[in-house]
Amino acid sequence: MMATARSTPQGHAPGAPGLPPNWASARKTGVGTARNNHSRVWFTLADGIVTECYYPRVDTPDLRDLQFLVLDPQGKVLEERRDLRTRLHWIEEGVPAYRIVSDDPEGRFSLIKEICTDPEGDTLLIRLRFTQRSESNDPYRLFLLVAPQIGNHGMSNRASCEYAPDGRSWCAACREGIHIAVTGSVPFQRMSAGYVGASDGWQDLHHHRDMRWTFAKAGPGHVALMAEMDIAEPEQTLVLAFGTSQKDAREQGLRSLQRSFPEVLSEYCREWLAYQTGLHDLSHASHDGGRLYRRSAAILRCHFDKEEPGAGVASLSLPWGEQSDATSAQGGYHLVWPRDLYHLSMGLLAAGDRETPVQSWHYLQRRQNADGSWSQNFWVDGTPYWQGLQLDEVAYPILLAWRLFQEGLIPDPSDTVHRAADFLVSQGPVTPQDRWEENRGYSPQTLAVVVTALRAASQLCDSKKGKAWGCNYHQVADSWDQHIEEWTFTHCGQLLPGRPDHYERIAQIPVIDTGEHLPECRIFLPIRNLPAESMLSRSQCCVVDGGFLSLVRLGLRRPDDPHILKTLPVWDAVCRKETDCGPCWYRYNGDGYGEHEDGDPFNGTGKGRLWPILTGERGHYAIAAGEDVSPYIRALECFANEGGCLPEQIWDQAAIPAKGLYPGRGTGSATPLAWAHAEYIRLLRSRKDGAPFDRPTQLT
Repeated sequence: MMATARSTPQGHAPGAPGLPPNWASARKTGVGTARNNHSRVWFTLADGIVTECYYPRVDTPDLRDLQFLVLDPQGKVLEERRDLRTRLHWIEEGVPAYRIVSDDPEGRFSLIKEICTDPEGDTLLIRLRFTQRSESNDPYRLFLLVAPQIGNHGMSNRASCEYAPDGRSWCAACREGIHIAVTGSVPFQRMSAGYVGASDGWQDLHHHRDMRWTFAKAGPGHVALMAEMDIAEPEQTLVLAFGTSQKDAREQGLRSLQRSFPEVLSEYCREWLAYQTGLHDLSHASHDGGRLYRRSAAILRCHFDKEEPGAGVASLSLPWGEQSDATSAQGGYHLVWPRDLYHLSMGLLAAGDRETPVQSWHYLQRRQNADGSWSQNFWVDGTPYWQGLQLDEVAYPILLAWRLFQEGLIPDPSDTVHRAADFLVSQGPVTPQDRWEENRGYSPQTLAVVVTALRAASQLCDSKKGKAWGCNYHQVADSWDQHIEEWTFTHCGQLLPGRPDHYERIAQIPVIDTGEHLPECRIFLPIRNLPAESMLSRSQCCVVDGGFLSLVRLGLRRPDDPHILKTLPVWDAVCRKETDCGPCWYRYNGDGYGEHEDGDPFNGTGKGRLWPILTGERGHYAIAAGEDVSPYIRALECFANEGGCLPEQIWDQAAIPAKGLYPGRGTGSATPLAWAHAEYIRLLRSRKDGAPFDRPTQLT
């Protein structure tokens, strides 16, 4: 089947508005952006293809995916992400630019892509080489399929295709002031715009074994763009350009093409290598020669915004994106959580990046609420998304400010700290939500962070005129510290025979029943995210998590404190699981946030899986206790996928290949999780220092 002559796109595609939109897989194997603040495009990779691209902010996805389809001489359609065998490589270590090799399973052809953004523009570039190995005289045909979902919306998009007077081919899409333009160094042979599921290029190719549709326009609705590539050229460059108008986007794209891909890639690498050169060498603390460390530093830095420097998001992904509704703006994990931003900032500080954490502190100052708190999470511009309140998210910014002030990186932050500390004193010690964003009560982890933050606030406020403030904060901190075991340590646990004493995950306020307090074991903790038939409440004496380790990490308790030593075996018994990579832990026993037993995606209910960040937290305890930290570092390095991305959760059961689930590998929740990379970097730094990096020793 030979490609037909160039056909001018005409008419409006039928089938509006298209199928309901969703997002791409959250199991990313790569993320990238230019190191500077001039280029405002971020990209993600999954299943061997480009998935979400973000512009002009790190919280605004504008693309679901961009992939290639191959039509073989027999009329079979092969999709890059489903039918080809893909391998991903970093073009240079520490530089988030990638080479993806996609091979035909029968060995007849290969597709090689090299991907980066232009440091001088708002563009994504892909250098493409298609190599045919088949001896058949019938040519293969290659098609580009682009699914725009602009401004974090899958509906109300408009798409168009045209050949310009100069012969250049353009595919375009727009929605509410954001425009995308797609072109290449070699003109497209045919183009079409369509509605997904009705008149898009995927439907055309699969139904007709040919590209018969050449519609000029589609939209508003859920749209897609299709273009046939001219593979007579052995190598070509595609550019996906963004702008505030179609003219702006096209000009961005043309400038990038004029610079050539090697020139763009060279500048991209040069900027990232300069960044890596300025970091500490922690390779001797690792077990892979520093490979994951360098990748983690780059991945972390890719999660920060450029219009609002210091605004870092939790992950460039939407958990279980394949079933996430894209008809309206979804936060996913591309939101700012103050807790995650603290971890990201401390991870970069541990690596030697002293600029970004300072930017994060100034960003947090701008986003502080009038009452002194910070919202549970918010868009980059500060607009709240969820409406919960977690006291550790008010306390962590204080600890970040204290650390930066101690290192002489910021001026006196006591005014901001004073407002936050006043809020903690007025609202604590009970947190409306724990760090897992689910339950109200006394949390060992939250109390550890809050007590330490109040002591930091006391010291900071003493450095000014507010000695009365400092005295009050220190008194409250000491009082709460003395009550932690009274509030959160149970003597009636039933999780491990013969070991009834341990810290609880969270303890609720005792309720009044006929004028008397109920016995502790009869205070029940609602377990979230469980199917209706499994929904239950457990005695708070029978739920444990690893949050108590923060008491050691922050210096409130010694590693050999009897309460800590009594809890460790209980936590291990119910939450620890050995994997082929090493030990990993569940958030808490009974957790429901994860895939279902059959591997179906989390849909509001499910079963919690293993969290690599908890391996890192256990490793920090090992350092504090003088134990060997090697098993935890090795495990984290093993949990990373081929692109060096650490997941939020890993699969804990037998493999389910049809659903992409393998033991010790990332699930559909979120990969990479920036917090996990920050935890790994801090673990290396802590090993080098011989003590937990983020322990504020002057406050204990």
